[in-house]
Amino acid sequence: MELKLLDLTNKNIKLSKYVFGCNFNSSLIHQVITTYINSGRQGTKSQKNRSEVKGSGKKPWRQKGTGKARAGSFQSPIWRSGGVTFAARNKNYVRKINKKMYKKTLKIIFSELVRKNRLIIFNKFTINYPKTKILIKKLSFFNINNALIITEFLDNNLLLAARNLYNIDVVSVFCINPVNLIKFKKVVITTNALKKIEDKLS
Repeated sequence: MELKLLDLTNKNIKLSKYVFGCNFNSSLIHQVITTYINSGRQGTKSQKNRSEVKGSGKKPWRQKGTGKARAGSFQSPIWRSGGVTFAARNKNYVRKINKKMYKKTLKIIFSELVRKNRLIIFNKFTINYPKTKILIKKLSFFNINNALIITEFLDNNLLLAARNLYNIDVVSVFCINPVNLIKFKKVVITTNALKKIEDKLS
């Protein structure tokens, strides 16, 4: 069974219902996206506790008779330049995402893009020169001001033209992920890239 989507060249594009006709599953999307974002965290924050701070192990002063509070170490956390009481440690935030869950999430997102008319298909989407104003003019002609552009292979002219635009991004079909698919209002995709995605997710 197949779906039909009208592209900007007024041709019927047949889409596989197996890829572009999935039911929405918010819990699965939330789980995969949060795991994907957390996996990008560096987790490199580190602090020294009292055993790691450089310094002498000598007792600062005698226990009694000085009138001062008792002290046993220069590395005490209550001292300036002392150790940290609950020191942060390097942490690995990477979590494994099941391949079937990841593919299912991509299919659900693409299905939702189709249902909400956020997927725009071009036979080809190129510009002759790497100029930002040329790209803006082309997108404005189709009333697009916030979009992810997906091509079969990365187009250098498009990449250079879009790199100064915070609301436009260009990726190849091999670099799509759940986060950049839902980040933009529209997703512009070429027919060749669409075929690659169908083959990849089928």
